[in-house]
Amino acid sequence: CAVRFMNISICGTLIGMLKQIAIDGPVASGKTTVGRCVSHALSWRFLDTGLMYRAATWLILEKAVSLDQPKEMSAATAQANMELISCGETDVLLVDGVNIMRELRTLRVEETVSHVSKVSGVRKALINQQRIIARQGPIVMVGRDVGTVVLQNAPVKVYLEAPPDVRAFRRYTERLSDKENSTLEKVKLEIGNRDWIDSGRKESPLYPAKDAIVIDTSSLTINDVVRKILDMTKL
Repeated sequence: CAVRFMNISICGTLIGMLKQIAIDGPVASGKTTVGRCVSHALSWRFLDTGLMYRAATWLILEKAVSLDQPKEMSAATAQANMELISCGETDVLLVDGVNIMRELRTLRVEETVSHVSKVSGVRKALINQQRIIARQGPIVMVGRDVGTVVLQNAPVKVYLEAPPDVRAFRRYTERLSDKENSTLEKVKLEIGNRDWIDSGRKESPLYPAKDAIVIDTSSLTINDVVRKILDMTKL
């Protein structure tokens, strides 16, 4: 984990059958960083389901499937084999045996993933693959429909949230650190558009599961949020 947690103790008994932690939330709510750190603390696998939508997008673009052909897009996704493997301290997503992690943050994928993720057949194919991965061992899974759709029976469900302005500033800061050219106003528009797409789509809209613990991360450190989730795994 990129963030060190020197004072977090996971002493105590973990819930006997606990093998899944589902973390959902809007873009830039902190779920990926938090989820990865929780998985490291527990020595569990970690899957950001958003990467699978990016992988499907990359695959569709590579196969030159037209974006106005949902059946073909869905078929290409369903035929692909996605695996989560451990590579040192990192979990890597393979598509048909190939590590494509470097391809998932390219501009062409970034500009297309929202369109691909709205396709019902694509979502169904990826949800099926996500459930297969989850059955292979203890996992922390993050996304936008993990607790509500993918892992409905997960013993621990968390929904992270923060106001749009807070999330936009976080994403803007990330881009500055990555030396990307952007403006705060542009990022605010992107965040607003993504929120509208995620909460308004017919398939798996974004909202907290009924049994999820909602955590506002606005004034909390990553350390604080991770500790709260780890506490949920104790008796």
